Amino acid sequence: MAKEFTVDVVTPEGVIWEGEATFVLARTADGEIGILADHEPTMGELVPGAAHIEGADGEMLDIALRGGFLQIHANTVTLVTDHAAIVEEGLDAARAMAARFAHEAEQHEEISALYETAGE
Repeated sequence: MAKEFTVDVVTPEGVIWEGEATFVLARTADGEIGILADHEPTMGELVPGAAHIEGADGEMLDIALRGGFLQIHANTVTLVTDHAAIVEEGLDAARAMAARFAHEAEQHEEISALYETAGE
């Protein structure tokens, strides 16, 4: 039986998911990272993408993330993001939703830049 560790997925609005897991897959600026219990302490930048969590109870969970940060310390994995959503349709659907999140953020930044330029 795989060893368990704690996972927290947090946004400014609150905790999206927390529980015990046996495996986490997330996408960082350096590439995908697979996490098992007793992983070395790590911090990294999350890029828009999906996180896959295999819960200790056998639940498979996919979460779309707009980016953020990952911390691994003392058998606790924390994913901190400004926007996330649990996606029931699987990992590919979560990746597609994360791409939409990133596109929406880019559009928002472009509109904000236009307003700033118009105000000058």
